Amino acid sequence: MAPRTRNPGSEWLALSAPDPVQIHREWAQDQLAQLPSGRLWLAVEADLMRSVAAMQRIGPDRLGPVLVYPSADLAWWLVPCGAEELLADLGRLTVQPEGWMLKSPPAERYIDGRGWLEKPDGSGDLTDPAALGAAFGPGGGLRLPAGAFC
Repeated sequence: MAPRTRNPGSEWLALSAPDPVQIHREWAQDQLAQLPSGRLWLAVEADLMRSVAAMQRIGPDRLGPVLVYPSADLAWWLVPCGAEELLADLGRLTVQPEGWMLKSPPAERYIDGRGWLEKPDGSGDLTDPAALGAAFGPGGGLRLPAGAFC
């Protein structure tokens, strides 16, 4: 039997855990892995349908991984650590705290109804929190920074 090639996105996801080998073992057994936020990214929880619309507004250049769980109408956006301040005032988004566990499948497949609508690619690119906030903010469109008017 030929050795299984690992997906770069899954490799990157596993690095967010203290024991990446254990994460791969769980995925090999078709289990969701518990990935802690705060090391490589923070998870921002949102409504699935609003997330799909926001993905279109943000566009592919500033879009990072987005995990979805359709039966619960939920999505989790991976954003850079420190993004809490930019997203704190948006009631439609919940920034999960450092250490919060994201129940995740590997990048390349669905497990227990969860899968990556925007797959991690291994590059470490995350969703731009300013673009995410603008897409979920009043009017749902991108806003120019206040300094753009001076």
